[in-house]
Amino acid sequence: MSAGNTGVCWIDGAIVPASEARVGVRDHGLLYGDGIFEGIRVRAGRVFRLGDHLARFAAGARAIGLTLPHPLEQIHAIVLATVRANGSREAYVRLLATRGEGPLGVDPLPCGPPRLLCLADTIALYAEEKRRLGIDLVTASLRRPPADVLDPRVKSLNYLNNVLAKLEARQRGADEALLLNTAGHVAEAAVANLFVVRGGELATPPGTDGALEGITRATVLDLAAALGIPARERSLGRFDLFASEECFLTGSGAGLVAVRSLDGRAIGGGGPGPIFGKLVAAFADACVALGTPVAGLA
Repeated sequence: MSAGNTGVCWIDGAIVPASEARVGVRDHGLLYGDGIFEGIRVRAGRVFRLGDHLARFAAGARAIGLTLPHPLEQIHAIVLATVRANGSREAYVRLLATRGEGPLGVDPLPCGPPRLLCLADTIALYAEEKRRLGIDLVTASLRRPPADVLDPRVKSLNYLNNVLAKLEARQRGADEALLLNTAGHVAEAAVANLFVVRGGELATPPGTDGALEGITRATVLDLAAALGIPARERSLGRFDLFASEECFLTGSGAGLVAVRSLDGRAIGGGGPGPIFGKLVAAFADACVALGTPVAGLA
């Protein structure tokens, strides 16, 4: 079954066109953002690091006290079946679990059973010209909540902090927002992790500063080690971006994309740099090597 550009969705044991998938209005994922998700990339007919995504999905479920409605082995098969039904060798998967339906009111205990959805479709966060030249960031006025408020390492369905940061960036004429934490340290972009290159060393904010423990981020750190590029996690400020030779974002939806400016000021050479270029080439190979092949697509 192929739905072309419309996408398909696994829901309640069946794969249907995404436009026909429905959830009840009393689902607490809809009403209160009570649930978790994973964004997973399909490249060259292979699902990138599916085992790692499912492990993070399970960890997020435990963190919010949600029992997944199916074992991970079955969810693994659901993802592959949904990608196969979508029929595209290049796609984006959104895997969700919600608390399920319940009465009005924030109390999660009366809800259930939990619900799983798997959507396979296309995604394009940035235009190709932006990818070639680099994107523009602005510093969001909002701050990333600290872990004792809402741990950003949990990919919950409550993404309003990210949404409002992205909205602010777009309204200010930029492509993406830079989010700082309450101490003024860089957390990440609205929808991606962030890296800088300073003095030939690659650096990215740690999870303790509000960064998601990204799968693509982890891959870039591994690739840097294999390429002999010094890399580490450390706290960053806006100054580190202005002082850097290169800056780029990573994410399942974004892939790897260079940053050319922050708040109207050029970063490094004002576009993709040589270390970024090496990592992009290595990442393309990693997508094949670390991808789970989908029958009929790979």
